[in-house]
Amino acid sequence: MNQPILNHESLVSGELFSDPRIAQAKKLLSETLDDYSRKINAVRPPNPALVSQYKSALDRLAIARGGAPYFPYLTSGLGNGPFVELGDGSIKLDFIVGIGVHGMGHSHPLMLDATIDAGLEDTVMQGNLQHNSGSLAMCERLIGLANQQGAKLDHCLLSTSGAMANENSLKIAFHNRFPASRVICLDNCFAGRSLALAQLTDRPAYRAGLPKTLDVDFIPMFHPADPEGTTQGAIAGLKKLIARHPCQYACLWLELVAGEGGYYPGTKPYFEALCKICHENNILVIFDEVQTFSRLSQPFAFQHFELDAYADIVTLGKITQVCATLYGDSLKPKGPVLSQTFTGATASIRCGLAVLDELESKKCFGPNGWNMQRHQYFQGKLESLAQKYPGKICGPYGEGMMIAFTPGNGGADEAKDMLMRLYDLGLMGFLAGSNPNRIRFLPPPAVTTNEHIDLACSIIEKAITG
Repeated sequence: MNQPILNHESLVSGELFSDPRIAQAKKLLSETLDDYSRKINAVRPPNPALVSQYKSALDRLAIARGGAPYFPYLTSGLGNGPFVELGDGSIKLDFIVGIGVHGMGHSHPLMLDATIDAGLEDTVMQGNLQHNSGSLAMCERLIGLANQQGAKLDHCLLSTSGAMANENSLKIAFHNRFPASRVICLDNCFAGRSLALAQLTDRPAYRAGLPKTLDVDFIPMFHPADPEGTTQGAIAGLKKLIARHPCQYACLWLELVAGEGGYYPGTKPYFEALCKICHENNILVIFDEVQTFSRLSQPFAFQHFELDAYADIVTLGKITQVCATLYGDSLKPKGPVLSQTFTGATASIRCGLAVLDELESKKCFGPNGWNMQRHQYFQGKLESLAQKYPGKICGPYGEGMMIAFTPGNGGADEAKDMLMRLYDLGLMGFLAGSNPNRIRFLPPPAVTTNEHIDLACSIIEKAITG
Protein backbone atom coordinates (compact mmCIF):
# COMPACT_ATOMS: atom_id res chain seq x y z
CA MET A 1 0.00 0.00 0.00
CA ASN A 2 1.26 3.50 -0.83
CA GLN A 3 1.16 5.15 2.57
CA PRO A 4 0.18 8.84 2.46
CA ILE A 5 3.19 11.14 2.93
CA LEU A 6 1.68 12.75 6.03
CA ASN A 7 0.70 9.53 7.77
CA HIS A 8 2.45 9.27 11.11
CA GLU A 9 1.82 7.24 14.20
CA SER A 10 0.76 10.42 15.99
CA LEU A 11 -2.03 11.05 13.47
CA VAL A 12 -5.40 9.36 13.65
CA SER A 13 -5.14 8.69 9.90
CA GLY A 14 -1.98 6.74 10.55
CA GLU A 15 -3.87 4.52 12.94
CA LEU A 16 -6.59 4.02 10.35
CA PHE A 17 -4.30 2.97 7.50
CA SER A 18 -2.35 0.58 9.72
CA ASP A 19 -5.46 -1.07 11.17
CA PRO A 20 -5.11 -4.82 10.48
CA ARG A 21 -8.80 -5.05 9.53
CA ILE A 22 -8.04 -3.04 6.37
CA ALA A 23 -5.28 -5.42 5.35
CA GLN A 24 -7.59 -8.36 5.99
CA ALA A 25 -10.39 -6.79 3.95
CA LYS A 26 -8.00 -6.03 1.10
CA LYS A 27 -6.72 -9.58 1.07
CA LEU A 28 -10.23 -10.99 0.94
CA LEU A 29 -11.31 -8.62 -1.84
CA SER A 30 -8.17 -9.27 -3.85
CA GLU A 31 -8.60 -13.04 -3.59
CA THR A 32 -12.25 -12.76 -4.59
CA LEU A 33 -11.43 -10.55 -7.56
CA ASP A 34 -8.78 -13.03 -8.69
CA ASP A 35 -11.22 -15.94 -8.44
CA TYR A 36 -13.48 -14.31 -11.01
CA SER A 37 -11.15 -12.26 -13.21
CA ARG A 38 -9.02 -15.31 -14.01
CA LYS A 39 -12.07 -16.77 -15.79
CA ILE A 40 -11.70 -13.99 -18.36
CA ASN A 41 -8.69 -15.32 -20.23
CA ALA A 42 -9.65 -15.72 -23.89
CA VAL A 43 -11.67 -14.02 -26.60
CA ARG A 44 -15.24 -15.28 -26.89
CA PRO A 45 -18.40 -14.28 -28.80
CA PRO A 46 -21.56 -12.82 -27.24
CA ASN A 47 -24.02 -14.96 -25.31
CA PRO A 48 -27.14 -15.12 -27.55
CA ALA A 49 -29.37 -14.94 -24.49
CA LEU A 50 -27.92 -11.52 -23.59
CA VAL A 51 -27.83 -9.86 -27.02
CA SER A 52 -31.32 -8.31 -26.95
CA GLN A 53 -30.90 -6.89 -23.45
CA TYR A 54 -27.46 -5.56 -24.36
CA LYS A 55 -28.72 -3.83 -27.49
CA SER A 56 -31.47 -2.17 -25.46
CA ALA A 57 -28.90 -0.83 -23.01
CA LEU A 58 -26.78 0.55 -25.86
CA ASP A 59 -29.84 2.23 -27.39
CA ARG A 60 -30.60 3.87 -24.05
CA LEU A 61 -26.98 5.01 -23.75
CA ALA A 62 -27.15 6.60 -27.21
CA ILE A 63 -30.24 8.57 -26.18
CA ALA A 64 -28.80 9.60 -22.83
CA ARG A 65 -25.48 10.86 -24.24
CA GLY A 66 -26.88 12.33 -27.45
CA GLY A 67 -25.20 9.83 -29.78
CA ALA A 68 -24.14 6.22 -30.00
CA PRO A 69 -20.68 5.28 -28.70
CA TYR A 70 -18.06 4.51 -31.35
CA PHE A 71 -18.12 0.80 -30.52
CA PRO A 72 -21.14 -1.14 -29.16
CA TYR A 73 -19.21 -1.34 -25.92
CA LEU A 74 -20.53 -1.55 -22.37
CA THR A 75 -18.41 -3.55 -19.98
CA SER A 76 -19.74 -5.91 -17.37
CA GLY A 77 -17.33 -4.29 -14.92
CA LEU A 78 -14.80 -7.12 -14.96
CA GLY A 79 -11.69 -7.97 -16.93
CA ASN A 80 -8.25 -9.50 -16.68
CA GLY A 81 -5.25 -7.59 -18.00
CA PRO A 82 -5.96 -6.74 -21.66
CA PHE A 83 -9.09 -8.91 -21.67
CA VAL A 84 -12.43 -7.28 -20.88
CA GLU A 85 -15.92 -8.81 -20.52
CA LEU A 86 -18.79 -6.89 -22.10
CA GLY A 87 -22.41 -6.87 -21.01
CA ASP A 88 -23.40 -9.25 -23.80
CA GLY A 89 -21.06 -11.90 -22.41
CA SER A 90 -18.41 -11.43 -25.10
CA ILE A 91 -14.74 -11.01 -24.21
CA LYS A 92 -12.49 -8.67 -26.18
CA LEU A 93 -8.72 -8.34 -26.31
CA ASP A 94 -8.56 -4.64 -25.51
CA PHE A 95 -5.53 -3.16 -27.26
CA ILE A 96 -6.82 0.43 -27.19
CA VAL A 97 -7.68 0.66 -23.44
CA GLY A 98 -9.72 3.85 -23.56
CA ILE A 99 -7.21 5.38 -26.04
CA GLY A 100 -4.27 4.66 -23.77
CA VAL A 101 -5.86 5.29 -20.39
CA HIS A 102 -5.83 1.86 -18.74
CA GLY A 103 -2.12 1.13 -18.51
CA MET A 104 -2.71 -1.83 -16.21
CA GLY A 105 -5.50 -3.24 -18.33
CA HIS A 106 -8.72 -4.30 -16.60
CA SER A 107 -9.39 -5.37 -12.99
CA HIS A 108 -5.75 -5.16 -11.92
CA PRO A 109 -5.32 -5.95 -8.20
CA LEU A 110 -3.10 -2.90 -7.64
CA MET A 111 -5.90 -0.66 -8.90
CA LEU A 112 -8.25 -2.30 -6.41
CA ASP A 113 -5.74 -1.76 -3.61
CA ALA A 114 -5.21 1.91 -4.49
CA THR A 115 -8.94 2.55 -4.85
CA ILE A 116 -9.65 1.09 -1.41
CA ASP A 117 -7.05 3.42 0.08
CA ALA A 118 -8.66 6.33 -1.74
CA GLY A 119 -12.09 5.36 -0.42
CA LEU A 120 -10.74 5.64 3.11
CA GLU A 121 -9.61 9.22 2.59
CA ASP A 122 -11.76 12.16 3.59
CA THR A 123 -12.60 13.53 0.13
CA VAL A 124 -13.37 12.11 -3.29
CA MET A 125 -11.79 15.01 -5.23
CA GLN A 126 -8.68 17.08 -4.71
CA GLY A 127 -8.16 20.57 -6.05
CA ASN A 128 -7.41 24.22 -5.50
CA LEU A 129 -8.50 24.34 -1.85
CA GLN A 130 -8.25 20.64 -0.99
CA HIS A 131 -4.93 18.86 -1.44
CA ASN A 132 -4.32 15.51 0.16
CA SER A 133 -0.83 14.07 0.41
CA GLY A 134 -1.33 12.08 -2.78
CA SER A 135 -1.22 15.32 -4.79
CA LEU A 136 2.20 16.12 -3.36
CA ALA A 137 3.42 12.58 -4.04
CA MET A 138 2.25 12.69 -7.66
CA CYS A 139 3.71 16.14 -8.36
CA GLU A 140 7.09 15.25 -6.92
CA ARG A 141 7.12 11.90 -8.69
CA LEU A 142 6.44 13.43 -12.10
CA ILE A 143 8.96 16.23 -11.62
CA GLY A 144 11.58 13.68 -10.59
CA LEU A 145 10.91 11.51 -13.64
CA ALA A 146 10.96 14.51 -15.98
CA ASN A 147 14.30 15.81 -14.74
CA GLN A 148 16.24 12.56 -14.54
CA GLN A 149 18.09 13.20 -17.82
CA GLY A 150 18.75 16.90 -17.33
CA ALA A 151 15.51 18.75 -18.07
CA LYS A 152 14.71 21.70 -15.83
CA LEU A 153 11.02 21.37 -14.97
CA ASP A 154 10.37 22.72 -11.48
CA HIS A 155 6.61 22.80 -11.13
CA CYS A 156 3.69 20.44 -11.75
CA LEU A 157 0.03 21.42 -12.02
CA LEU A 158 -2.37 18.49 -11.90
CA SER A 159 -5.60 18.54 -13.90
CA THR A 160 -8.53 16.28 -14.74
CA SER A 161 -7.98 15.96 -18.50
CA GLY A 162 -5.34 16.11 -21.18
CA ALA A 163 -7.22 18.98 -22.80
CA MET A 164 -6.99 20.97 -19.56
CA ALA A 165 -3.30 20.15 -19.24
CA ASN A 166 -2.75 21.48 -22.77
CA GLU A 167 -4.89 24.56 -22.08
CA ASN A 168 -2.71 25.30 -19.06
CA SER A 169 0.43 24.89 -21.16
CA LEU A 170 -0.83 27.53 -23.59
CA LYS A 171 -1.78 29.88 -20.74
CA ILE A 172 1.72 29.59 -19.30
CA ALA A 173 3.32 30.23 -22.69
CA PHE A 174 1.14 33.20 -23.63
CA HIS A 175 1.43 34.72 -20.17
CA ASN A 176 5.21 34.50 -20.24
CA ARG A 177 5.68 35.66 -23.83
CA PHE A 178 3.00 38.38 -23.85
CA PRO A 179 2.11 40.06 -26.18
CA ALA A 180 3.07 37.17 -28.49
CA SER A 181 -0.19 35.43 -29.44
CA ARG A 182 0.52 32.92 -32.21
CA VAL A 183 1.27 29.18 -32.04
CA ILE A 184 3.22 26.91 -34.39
CA CYS A 185 2.08 23.28 -34.78
CA LEU A 186 2.82 20.31 -37.00
CA ASP A 187 0.61 19.17 -39.85
CA ASN A 188 -1.96 16.54 -38.90
CA CYS A 189 -1.56 17.10 -35.16
CA PHE A 190 -4.16 16.66 -32.43
CA ALA A 191 -4.24 18.75 -29.25
CA GLY A 192 -7.77 18.36 -27.92
CA ARG A 193 -11.31 19.56 -28.48
CA SER A 194 -11.69 22.68 -26.36
CA LEU A 195 -12.26 25.97 -28.20
CA ALA A 196 -8.56 26.86 -28.10
CA LEU A 197 -7.21 23.37 -28.76
CA ALA A 198 -9.55 22.82 -31.69
CA GLN A 199 -7.57 25.59 -33.41
CA LEU A 200 -4.31 23.68 -32.86
CA THR A 201 -5.81 20.36 -33.97
CA ASP A 202 -5.33 19.95 -37.72
CA ARG A 203 -8.85 18.67 -38.37
CA PRO A 204 -11.26 21.17 -39.98
CA ALA A 205 -14.26 19.05 -38.97
CA TYR A 206 -13.36 19.49 -35.30
CA ARG A 207 -13.69 23.28 -35.72
CA ALA A 208 -16.97 23.26 -37.63
CA GLY A 209 -19.33 25.87 -36.22
CA LEU A 210 -16.82 27.09 -33.63
CA PRO A 211 -15.43 30.63 -33.42
CA LYS A 212 -11.75 31.27 -34.07
CA THR A 213 -9.83 31.71 -30.81
CA LEU A 214 -6.14 31.56 -31.76
CA ASP A 215 -3.81 32.22 -34.66
CA VAL A 216 -2.10 28.91 -35.46
CA ASP A 217 0.33 28.13 -38.27
CA PHE A 218 1.44 24.66 -39.41
CA ILE A 219 4.70 23.18 -40.67
CA PRO A 220 5.32 19.67 -42.09
CA MET A 221 5.52 16.77 -39.68
CA PHE A 222 8.37 14.33 -40.19
CA HIS A 223 7.36 11.40 -42.37
CA PRO A 224 9.44 8.24 -42.89
CA ALA A 225 8.44 8.13 -46.56
CA ASP A 226 10.31 11.41 -47.12
CA PRO A 227 12.60 12.03 -44.13
CA GLU A 228 14.87 14.60 -45.78
CA GLY A 229 12.09 16.40 -47.59
CA THR A 230 9.81 16.74 -44.57
CA THR A 231 12.70 17.74 -42.31
CA GLN A 232 13.95 20.46 -44.65
CA GLY A 233 10.39 21.52 -45.40
CA ALA A 234 9.67 21.97 -41.69
CA ILE A 235 12.87 23.95 -41.12
CA ALA A 236 12.19 26.20 -44.10
CA GLY A 237 8.54 26.60 -43.10
CA LEU A 238 9.44 27.50 -39.54
CA LYS A 239 11.99 30.12 -40.61
CA LYS A 240 9.51 31.61 -43.07
CA LEU A 241 6.79 31.91 -40.42
CA ILE A 242 9.13 33.55 -37.92
CA ALA A 243 10.23 36.05 -40.55
CA ARG A 244 6.65 36.75 -41.56
CA HIS A 245 5.41 37.24 -37.97
CA PRO A 246 8.45 38.44 -35.98
CA CYS A 247 8.10 38.29 -32.20
CA GLN A 248 4.50 37.08 -32.49
CA TYR A 249 4.97 33.38 -31.67
CA ALA A 250 4.68 32.33 -28.05
CA CYS A 251 5.36 28.62 -28.57
CA LEU A 252 6.00 25.65 -30.78
CA TRP A 253 3.60 22.85 -29.81
CA LEU A 254 4.86 19.33 -30.56
CA GLU A 255 3.68 15.74 -30.48
CA LEU A 256 6.86 13.65 -30.74
CA VAL A 257 4.89 10.70 -32.06
CA ALA A 258 1.87 11.80 -34.07
CA GLY A 259 -1.14 10.45 -32.19
CA GLU A 260 -4.33 11.05 -34.17
CA GLY A 261 -2.00 11.80 -37.08
CA GLY A 262 -1.09 8.15 -37.63
CA TYR A 263 1.57 7.08 -35.10
CA TYR A 264 4.51 8.41 -37.07
CA PRO A 265 7.48 9.18 -34.83
CA GLY A 266 9.84 12.01 -35.66
CA THR A 267 13.60 11.87 -35.22
CA LYS A 268 16.05 13.62 -32.93
CA PRO A 269 17.62 15.64 -35.78
CA TYR A 270 14.21 16.75 -37.02
CA PHE A 271 12.94 17.90 -33.63
CA GLU A 272 16.27 19.30 -32.49
CA ALA A 273 16.54 21.53 -35.54
CA LEU A 274 13.07 22.98 -34.91
CA CYS A 275 13.57 23.41 -31.17
CA LYS A 276 16.92 25.11 -31.64
CA ILE A 277 15.47 27.64 -34.08
CA CYS A 278 12.63 28.38 -31.65
CA HIS A 279 14.92 28.94 -28.68
CA GLU A 280 17.10 31.22 -30.79
CA ASN A 281 13.97 33.28 -31.47
CA ASN A 282 12.63 33.36 -27.90
CA ILE A 283 9.85 30.89 -28.72
CA LEU A 284 8.94 28.33 -26.05
CA VAL A 285 8.74 24.61 -26.81
CA ILE A 286 5.77 22.60 -25.54
CA PHE A 287 5.92 18.80 -25.65
CA ASP A 288 2.47 17.19 -25.57
CA GLU A 289 2.98 13.81 -23.87
CA VAL A 290 -0.65 13.09 -23.06
CA GLN A 291 -0.54 9.97 -25.22
CA THR A 292 3.19 9.19 -25.41
CA PHE A 293 4.00 9.26 -21.67
CA SER A 294 5.30 5.86 -20.46
CA ARG A 295 5.04 4.21 -23.89
CA LEU A 296 8.54 4.58 -25.33
CA SER A 297 12.04 3.74 -24.06
CA GLN A 298 11.87 6.39 -21.32
CA PRO A 299 9.02 7.76 -19.21
CA PHE A 300 8.84 10.83 -21.46
CA ALA A 301 9.10 10.87 -25.25
CA PHE A 302 11.31 13.96 -25.07
CA GLN A 303 13.78 11.77 -23.15
CA HIS A 304 13.45 9.01 -25.74
CA PHE A 305 14.48 11.53 -28.43
CA GLU A 306 17.09 13.20 -26.17
CA LEU A 307 15.44 16.61 -26.28
CA ASP A 308 15.68 17.37 -22.55
CA ALA A 309 17.44 20.71 -23.09
CA TYR A 310 14.42 22.03 -25.02
CA ALA A 311 11.65 20.96 -22.62
CA ASP A 312 10.13 24.30 -21.55
CA ILE A 313 6.61 23.00 -20.89
CA VAL A 314 5.44 19.38 -20.91
CA THR A 315 1.94 17.94 -20.65
CA LEU A 316 1.00 14.36 -19.83
CA GLY A 317 -1.97 12.22 -18.93
CA LYS A 318 -4.02 9.15 -19.83
CA ILE A 319 -1.92 6.34 -18.33
CA THR A 320 -1.29 8.32 -15.12
CA GLN A 321 -5.07 8.54 -14.47
CA VAL A 322 -4.58 12.21 -13.60
CA CYS A 323 -3.13 14.74 -16.06
CA ALA A 324 -0.44 17.36 -15.50
CA THR A 325 1.43 20.35 -16.88
CA LEU A 326 5.14 20.63 -16.01
CA TYR A 327 7.11 23.85 -16.45
CA GLY A 328 10.26 25.62 -15.32
CA ASP A 329 10.46 28.18 -12.54
CA SER A 330 11.22 31.02 -14.97
CA LEU A 331 7.77 30.44 -16.50
CA LYS A 332 5.86 30.61 -13.23
CA PRO A 333 2.93 32.99 -13.89
CA LYS A 334 2.94 36.35 -12.12
CA GLY A 335 -0.84 36.39 -11.88
CA PRO A 336 -3.61 33.96 -10.87
CA VAL A 337 -4.05 32.40 -14.32
CA LEU A 338 -3.67 28.77 -13.16
CA SER A 339 -6.37 27.40 -10.89
CA GLN A 340 -8.96 24.62 -10.99
CA THR A 341 -11.64 23.53 -8.55
CA PHE A 342 -10.76 19.91 -9.27
CA THR A 343 -7.24 18.72 -10.13
CA GLY A 344 -8.08 15.04 -9.84
CA ALA A 345 -9.96 12.37 -7.95
CA THR A 346 -8.23 10.89 -4.92
CA ALA A 347 -8.64 7.44 -6.48
CA SER A 348 -7.14 8.65 -9.78
CA ILE A 349 -4.09 10.05 -8.04
CA ARG A 350 -3.50 6.94 -5.95
CA CYS A 351 -4.05 4.66 -8.95
CA GLY A 352 -1.69 6.80 -11.03
CA LEU A 353 1.03 6.39 -8.45
CA ALA A 354 0.47 2.64 -8.44
CA VAL A 355 0.77 2.60 -12.24
CA LEU A 356 4.10 4.43 -12.06
CA ASP A 357 5.32 1.93 -9.47
CA GLU A 358 4.33 -1.01 -11.66
CA LEU A 359 5.89 0.43 -14.81
CA GLU A 360 9.15 0.75 -12.92
CA SER A 361 8.81 -2.68 -11.34
CA LYS A 362 8.19 -4.31 -14.73
CA LYS A 363 11.29 -2.56 -16.13
CA CYS A 364 9.28 -0.97 -18.91
CA PHE A 365 11.95 1.62 -19.67
CA GLY A 366 15.40 1.53 -21.20
CA PRO A 367 16.62 0.80 -24.74
CA ASN A 368 15.94 -2.89 -24.14
CA GLY A 369 13.12 -2.46 -21.63
CA TRP A 370 9.72 -4.13 -21.69
CA ASN A 371 8.19 -1.42 -23.93
CA MET A 372 10.77 -1.66 -26.69
CA GLN A 373 10.93 -5.46 -26.51
CA ARG A 374 7.17 -5.70 -26.95
CA HIS A 375 7.33 -3.24 -29.85
CA GLN A 376 10.00 -5.23 -31.66
CA TYR A 377 8.02 -8.43 -31.16
CA PHE A 378 4.74 -6.89 -32.35
CA GLN A 379 6.42 -5.22 -35.31
CA GLY A 380 8.03 -8.51 -36.32
CA LYS A 381 4.68 -10.29 -36.26
CA LEU A 382 3.04 -7.55 -38.35
CA GLU A 383 5.91 -7.60 -40.84
CA SER A 384 5.43 -11.35 -41.22
CA LEU A 385 1.74 -10.80 -41.98
CA ALA A 386 2.62 -8.09 -44.49
CA GLN A 387 4.97 -10.50 -46.29
CA LYS A 388 2.42 -13.31 -46.17
CA TYR A 389 -0.44 -11.13 -47.45
CA PRO A 390 1.11 -8.48 -49.72
CA GLY A 391 -1.08 -5.46 -50.24
CA LYS A 392 -3.26 -6.27 -47.23
CA ILE A 393 -1.28 -4.49 -44.50
CA CYS A 394 1.93 -2.48 -44.39
CA GLY A 395 4.01 -0.32 -42.08
CA PRO A 396 5.51 1.72 -40.64
CA TYR A 397 4.52 0.26 -37.31
CA GLY A 398 4.71 3.10 -34.79
CA GLU A 399 7.09 3.42 -31.86
CA GLY A 400 7.28 1.65 -28.50
CA MET A 401 3.88 0.66 -27.15
CA MET A 402 2.19 2.78 -29.83
CA ILE A 403 1.62 0.30 -32.65
CA ALA A 404 -0.01 0.98 -36.02
CA PHE A 405 -0.34 -0.39 -39.52
CA THR A 406 -1.99 0.65 -42.76
CA PRO A 407 -4.73 -1.71 -44.01
CA GLY A 408 -4.84 -2.21 -47.77
CA ASN A 409 -4.47 1.08 -49.62
CA GLY A 410 -5.31 3.13 -46.52
CA GLY A 411 -8.69 4.32 -47.71
CA ALA A 412 -11.07 5.58 -45.04
CA ASP A 413 -13.77 3.01 -45.76
CA GLU A 414 -11.29 0.15 -45.96
CA ALA A 415 -9.72 1.10 -42.62
CA LYS A 416 -13.10 1.46 -40.91
CA ASP A 417 -14.26 -1.91 -42.27
CA MET A 418 -11.07 -3.58 -41.08
CA LEU A 419 -11.39 -2.01 -37.65
CA MET A 420 -14.93 -3.26 -37.24
CA ARG A 421 -14.00 -6.76 -38.45
CA LEU A 422 -11.30 -6.83 -35.80
CA TYR A 423 -13.82 -5.74 -33.16
CA ASP A 424 -16.29 -8.44 -34.17
CA LEU A 425 -13.49 -11.01 -34.03
CA GLY A 426 -12.52 -9.85 -30.56
CA LEU A 427 -9.65 -7.33 -30.96
CA MET A 428 -10.06 -3.65 -30.07
CA GLY A 429 -8.00 -0.98 -31.79
CA PHE A 430 -8.82 2.44 -33.21
CA LEU A 431 -8.28 4.59 -36.30
CA ALA A 432 -5.55 7.17 -36.79
CA GLY A 433 -4.20 9.29 -39.60
CA SER A 434 -5.62 10.13 -43.00
CA ASN A 435 -4.30 9.55 -46.50
CA PRO A 436 -3.51 6.85 -45.50
CA ASN A 437 -5.93 5.90 -42.76
CA ARG A 438 -4.30 3.57 -40.24
CA ILE A 439 -5.27 1.23 -37.43
CA ARG A 440 -3.56 1.83 -34.11
CA PHE A 441 -3.10 -0.09 -30.89
CA LEU A 442 -2.18 1.04 -27.38
CA PRO A 443 -1.63 -2.24 -25.50
CA PRO A 444 -1.45 -1.76 -21.72
CA PRO A 445 2.34 -1.62 -21.16
CA ALA A 446 2.57 -3.18 -17.73
CA VAL A 447 0.56 -6.33 -18.49
CA THR A 448 0.85 -7.11 -22.22
CA THR A 449 2.77 -10.29 -23.04
CA ASN A 450 4.01 -11.89 -26.23
CA GLU A 451 1.11 -14.33 -25.93
CA HIS A 452 -1.35 -11.44 -26.03
CA ILE A 453 0.43 -10.07 -29.11
CA ASP A 454 0.29 -13.51 -30.75
CA LEU A 455 -3.47 -13.60 -30.18
CA ALA A 456 -3.89 -10.08 -31.58
CA CYS A 457 -1.97 -10.99 -34.72
CA SER A 458 -3.96 -14.20 -35.21
CA ILE A 459 -7.13 -12.10 -35.11
CA ILE A 460 -5.63 -9.62 -37.59
CA GLU A 461 -4.88 -12.55 -39.91
CA LYS A 462 -8.48 -13.77 -39.63
CA ALA A 463 -9.69 -10.28 -40.51
CA ILE A 464 -7.40 -10.23 -43.56
CA THR A 465 -8.46 -13.63 -44.84
CA GLY A 466 -12.13 -13.38 -43.85
